[in-house]
Parts: sequence; structure tokens; C-alpha cells
Amino acid sequence: MGAVVGNSFWFEFEVKLMEFLQNTLGEAGISIISFFSAFGEEMILILALGFLFWCYDKKAATYIGINIMVGVVFNPLIKNIFWRRRPYFDHETIKCFRPVDKGADIYDIAAQGFSFPSGHSTNATILYGSFSRIYKNPVFRVMAFALPFLVGFSRVVVGCHYPTDVVFGWLSGAIIIFAIPWIFEKFGEEKRWLLYLIIFLISCLGLLYCKTSDYFTGLGLMGGFFLASEFDARVVKFENTKKPLFWATRLIGGLLLYFVLNSLLKLPFSKEFLDSGTFLAGIVRFCRYTIVCFVTIGVYPLIFRLEKKWRM
Repeated sequence: MGAVVGNSFWFEFEVKLMEFLQNTLGEAGISIISFFSAFGEEMILILALGFLFWCYDKKAATYIGINIMVGVVFNPLIKNIFWRRRPYFDHETIKCFRPVDKGADIYDIAAQGFSFPSGHSTNATILYGSFSRIYKNPVFRVMAFALPFLVGFSRVVVGCHYPTDVVFGWLSGAIIIFAIPWIFEKFGEEKRWLLYLIIFLISCLGLLYCKTSDYFTGLGLMGGFFLASEFDARVVKFENTKKPLFWATRLIGGLLLYFVLNSLLKLPFSKEFLDSGTFLAGIVRFCRYTIVCFVTIGVYPLIFRLEKKWRM
């Protein structure tokens, strides 16, 4: 079992509330509510960004993607400062029903990460809040509040986060979706590359103290996305399509490439090394996600030129 390290702090009402929710809902109710956690997880982020970028609205995808990349790095940067342990670490009456890494020991800090703030809540707030800000539609406005709430509530119910983790996750996500676009607007399109570089270098400060794999994953995704965004703007310059058939082929092809490439890049290393939680393993993880994100977002759209033959 991984070493149980970190700081323990909570408000008594948080523990009482979590105990009440788990005892009242039971395993059947918890399993249903647990489903909402998926709306703040990696797969939903990939699907949303992939569809927008490859198929429907590249400009909106870049806007949302920048916000998300800041969030997936900003969150572990904070977590690794506070080192707050997850609720089930310190309270036998609280059970973990949906660990972050389902393949690792639930007490492995490197794999499961710290508790404060909630990454799921941050991700959900950024994703659906960004949609609402771009597409000023009543449906998206409802989603911007309802889905982050349900995601945050589910993280409390499944025992992975204290309520204060969730509240600060919502708050940090809200700050990002307002602050980051404002900063980019002030810099302008011509200097976007410079802002990418500044944000990435600031994010690299986590190399000095972050111990969890979510940081290295986020940093890799950020680096790959920023490089891919500039590569597309300067080299690829592909266009979105209004044809559902090409939506399907682009999305399926991109998702397959993402997961296959991610798996292939693991092959040179043993599972023990990849799961070791060492700094070197973190760097390998960072490099893997940088390559995967750059190839799928930046290089993969080059093949969209072949669609012209299908149109003829």
C-alpha cells in the first residue's frame, strides 16, 4: 500500500454531512450519483474538445482548451501546496466509491492525488462555464450551473472530497473562465505564443515541489496543446466541416489515435516504473502526454486534406 502522507484538516460539519449522505443513500444511491463524476473526467474533456476542434468550431475549442489546460495544471499546483488528504484516509466511517485512479491502491497519494481543491469540480466549471460564455444559449446557461453542481455533489457522496474541496474547485474554475480569456484578449492574437510561453514557464514551477501524477499529466497536456495550437495556426490551418460523416470520421480517428498512441508510448517502460511516483516517472508521463496531445491536436488534422478526394 502506498504511503499515506499529507495534511489532515477538516470542519466537523463536513464529516457529518458526508457520513449522513453515504448512510442515507446507501451503495445503490451512491452508484447512481457517482455517474455524474464522469462529467468532470478526462473522457468528457477529450470528447468535447475533440469534437469542437476537429469538427465544429476550432476557434471555440481553442478558447475552451486554453481554459481547461490552465485548470488541469493550476489545480494540482494548489493541491501540492496544501497536501490535504482525502476524507477516506482519515475517517473510517467514510468510504471511497470512485477513486481517481481505479487501477491503483486507493491510498497511493501519487496516483490518487490530494483532496483540495476538487479537480473534477474545477474541470466541470471550466468546461460548461466556457460553453455558456461562448454559446449564449439558455441550455448552456443551465448546464453551466447544473452540471458542475452535480459533479461536485457526486465527489462528496463518493467519499473523495470534502465539501470545501468542491466549493474551492468551483471558485477556481470560475476565476479561470473569466480571468484567462481577459488576459489573452489584452495580449492580442499576435502575441498569443508569448502568453503560451509565460503560462507554461509559470506552470513549470510545480516541477520543484509537485509529487502527484496529475500535475505531470496536466503539464504535458498544456505543453502539447499550446504547441499544437500554434502549429495549426502557422502550418496546418485546417477548416471545420458541416458534414456529419466527416464529423464522425474525424472524431473516431482522433480518439483512436489518442488512446493508441498513449498506450504505445508506455511500452518501453515497466508498469512498476510508471506507477512508482518518482520524479523521473513524472517526467516520462509529462513527455508522453505532450507528444500525444501535440500529435492528436496539431499533426492529426493534416490528414483532413484527404477529405477533398471524397467530396469530388
